[in-house]
Amino acid sequence: MRTPRLSRRAVLAGSAAVAAVAGLPALGSQAQAAEAAVAPSYRWRNAVIGGTGFVTGVLFHPAVRGLAYARTDIGGAFRWDDATAQWTPLIDHLGWDDWNLLGVEALAVDPAHPDRLYLALGTYAQSWASNGAVLRSDDRGATWTRTDLSVKLGANEDGRGAGERLLVDPRDSDTLWLGTRHDGLLKSTDRGATWAAVSGFPATASSSGQGVTFLVAAGRTVYAGWGDGDGTSGTANLYRTADGTTWEAVPGQPSGTSAKVPLRAAYDTQTRELYVTYGNAPGPNGQSDGSVHKLRTATGKWTEVSPVKPGGTTADGSADTFAYGGVATDACRAGTVVVSTNNRWADGDTVFRSTDGGRTWTSLKDAAVFDVSETPFLNWGGDKPKFGWWIQAVAVDPYDSKHIVYGTGATLYGTRDLKNWAPQIRGLEETAVRQLISPPAGEAHLLSGLGDIGVMYHERLTASPSRGMAANPVFGSATGLAQAAAKPSYVVRAGWGDNGNGAYSHDGGQTWAPFAGQPDIAKSAPGPIATSADGGTLLWSFVHWDGTKYAAHRSTDNGATWSEVSSFPKGATPVADPADPTLFYAYDTDTGTLYASTDSGLSFTKRAEGLPSGDSQFKLVAAPGRSGDLWLSVKWNGLYRSTDGGASFGKVASCWASYTLGFGKAADGADYPAIYQVGATETITAVYRSDDAAKTWVRVNDDAHQWGWIGEVITGDPRVYGRVYLGTNGRGIQYGEPV
Repeated sequence: MRTPRLSRRAVLAGSAAVAAVAGLPALGSQAQAAEAAVAPSYRWRNAVIGGTGFVTGVLFHPAVRGLAYARTDIGGAFRWDDATAQWTPLIDHLGWDDWNLLGVEALAVDPAHPDRLYLALGTYAQSWASNGAVLRSDDRGATWTRTDLSVKLGANEDGRGAGERLLVDPRDSDTLWLGTRHDGLLKSTDRGATWAAVSGFPATASSSGQGVTFLVAAGRTVYAGWGDGDGTSGTANLYRTADGTTWEAVPGQPSGTSAKVPLRAAYDTQTRELYVTYGNAPGPNGQSDGSVHKLRTATGKWTEVSPVKPGGTTADGSADTFAYGGVATDACRAGTVVVSTNNRWADGDTVFRSTDGGRTWTSLKDAAVFDVSETPFLNWGGDKPKFGWWIQAVAVDPYDSKHIVYGTGATLYGTRDLKNWAPQIRGLEETAVRQLISPPAGEAHLLSGLGDIGVMYHERLTASPSRGMAANPVFGSATGLAQAAAKPSYVVRAGWGDNGNGAYSHDGGQTWAPFAGQPDIAKSAPGPIATSADGGTLLWSFVHWDGTKYAAHRSTDNGATWSEVSSFPKGATPVADPADPTLFYAYDTDTGTLYASTDSGLSFTKRAEGLPSGDSQFKLVAAPGRSGDLWLSVKWNGLYRSTDGGASFGKVASCWASYTLGFGKAADGADYPAIYQVGATETITAVYRSDDAAKTWVRVNDDAHQWGWIGEVITGDPRVYGRVYLGTNGRGIQYGEPV
């Protein structure tokens, strides 16, 4: 399951309302240019995993063969190049202050102008999130012009798998429509430069509803799905305008539970029929009923064409409940349409295809053969690949009837023959990264702990890990990952799983075994874990997803038995001293107090007090190879250091903000490891390196590589000077190297 991955942040967007840019953000441009001028040149790439996130929309350009675009809920937008079979990220330039714009609510192309592209951005519509924005491009997303909106969008909220809420008017390329969740319908007559509310739109917006769920052109008529009605008189859920001015409820539209929320629509230009998928909830979760209907636009006749009715019983007696999600028509063949089920957990989701206007259907899952060798994590710990779930993005290539793609909660599958399927995901990375370790020796230079897909062993950075997700047990999201500093072959991990919540490895993370025992609280509140330098002691902290904190536990027999450590601050992240196996540390973010243990985690006592408090994301890190050398990142409160095991801390004067910090191989001639941080030394938050123990810093990312919110985790490579690994909240693992 995917849940919102970003905690509340006090820093909101503050960019200019309209900014013409060359693939770069408008914020602090002078300061950014000055810092970039003195920064070393770095090359940035993704550590390849492949997908891993919810692809919420796919759109082939109707007039250009091989050109397509994809949107994701938290990882930006991408352009597909059929010649190279590769996706190109389009909004990595959005920086720290624009973190809320990495979620793409909708995208639109102009059939008459193939180089034009529009994006509606905004991840959350909550009060603590910034307003949305519209980006417009005349070169397929290579450069952008931006307009900030006065309303909020919700690309990572319920209903994010619905249709495109952004549309170029079929009568006038200068006119755009934008459907919002809580502020009705907006219109622009200057290609998105300015926007105004459509006063004549008949539906009434609410602060808690779904609002407009899609906009689609059927000839010269624009249809709008409305997520807050039920299709009955006075509460319609489908509207249209034939002249761009007057809107009306579509006559005869379906109603009832199975047609409560219109989710997507597609128009067959040859038969002049509009297909609409429905659910009883916006999804992607919580749906149990749905249907597919088509409207013959010339006559106004509605016909239900649902391939299968929800509510039946599967072979094992389970209730077959689901909704319908994606829908696409075939531009090459009249009457050919595909639709997807969604939230069909009992019998499994599928994509149905009809070649006779919905009279008969074939489930493409029945004959599907999958090849996931390019992204082995899709074997889900050794099981066979699933056809998918959260299937709401479905598209048919307008130049190839047998080229169908559909998005899932983890990847994008494609076929060229309606039978053989493989991930069509190269270049699209959407992982939310939680932990990173770069081992000092061994085959792999990187281990990762990830949201949704557990832990991975990266034997290569340029290919998806061959072992896929760490198995035995398989985790959904990882909550902890730690390596014994003096015994790097020993690694432990923790996370959300159905068959155990903790595991260990004696071969550096290649293979795993579950702890022989675990505290009862581990199943409902797995949290961060640490191992002593020699691997002899484990400390496991427990935090529920709702923030409730529990007592930490300790094991000295490799996780077979556990005992409570009452003196450990509840919910804190345990940190092992890398040189002395008897020492552990913990920072209580509630009180701003550093705790330490000198008896291998049996007991903890207070040391430094009065440090910054009040934010659970403050981070304590121990410098490698040294005892008692601690660094504390406390966001906009700055960076602190202790060289006496936390008895005292001094504030580092070289930066005013520090969000996450890690270490890598020292520069030639340096006597201290390279330090990497996400922080601020001047006016902007960026990625920095210091080769002189934080006396001075150089920025190592650039304005084209910012990736929104990047404050979770960073680490350097202890074997390769200058290489840094950075965890993003939706753009996967980025790694940079000097060039």
